[in-house]
Amino acid sequence: DRVYIQAAEFPAEDFDALYEGVRAAPWRDDLLPANAAVTVEAATSASKLAAVPSLQSIGKRAIADAVAGPGGRLAETGPRCDVRISLHHDVATVSLDTTGPGLHKRGYRRHAGPAPLRENLAAALVLLSRWSPSRPLADPVCGSGTIAIEAALLAANAAPGLGRRFAAEDWPTFPVSAWKSERASAADARARNLSVSITASDIDLAMIEAAHSNAAAAGVADLVAFRGAAVQTVSLEGDYGCVVCNPPYGERLGDARQACDLARALGSLRQRFPRWSFFALSALEEFPRCFGERPSRNRKLYNGSLRCWLYQYFGPLP
Repeated sequence: DRVYIQAAEFPAEDFDALYEGVRAAPWRDDLLPANAAVTVEAATSASKLAAVPSLQSIGKRAIADAVAGPGGRLAETGPRCDVRISLHHDVATVSLDTTGPGLHKRGYRRHAGPAPLRENLAAALVLLSRWSPSRPLADPVCGSGTIAIEAALLAANAAPGLGRRFAAEDWPTFPVSAWKSERASAADARARNLSVSITASDIDLAMIEAAHSNAAAAGVADLVAFRGAAVQTVSLEGDYGCVVCNPPYGERLGDARQACDLARALGSLRQRFPRWSFFALSALEEFPRCFGERPSRNRKLYNGSLRCWLYQYFGPLP
């Protein structure tokens, strides 16, 4: 979810050791712009130092003393630099966050539903399915369209961070020319003139409109066909396709009975199209019973802090 640069790692059983270790990191060499706006966050586990606010204040004091001299102050007029101090078993790791907003934020999702699926988890669901761009893919409960959009981006070999900025782009540590070069290479690697079959549908027409807007922002509006339809009326086009979906669980959206009814509708869809494979992420433990079939395999995943299962129902391969 993030990319960190490790600045230092050292034993820290007391605050003096923490201060000295943080101050000794190579801040003035190349890690920190002289005018950086520094924020410090901390986490601790199984360590003698347990007071997070003290870790943060001592860490920032040590950085200020290293950069501006003893008792000095950071200018903090320049780019933001987030420093993370993590203690585990009395060993401190000091890192800089190069990312800014988490990497799951690709930059295209302008509209989201009430319980949006993170973009990187949506991509993971597609990668964990047996789908390839030569096969059809459908999401009959698409919400804001994230799964279908991520599938289209994967098919197009589109770098997932191409449409966003990163915190480290403002740091003099990384030349602007390097970012431009990497972005140009990523843009050149994107596939053109694709022929793929990706469909996404939802009963909520407002979500279909939002999904189409998100796809346009991602540059894949021409690769995904969005339709307003209830699961009971969905028709899957072609053979050997993959349904990849994240139906409501009954915890965040509606009640468990409605979630079970939707799982039952997905099971009926599988019965109507037995040459398709189905992959559904759900926190509903009764999903297989409601679906009407035991999964070929399931896999435990976490949607945020919520434990879920990816229920996999294998159909025939091409």
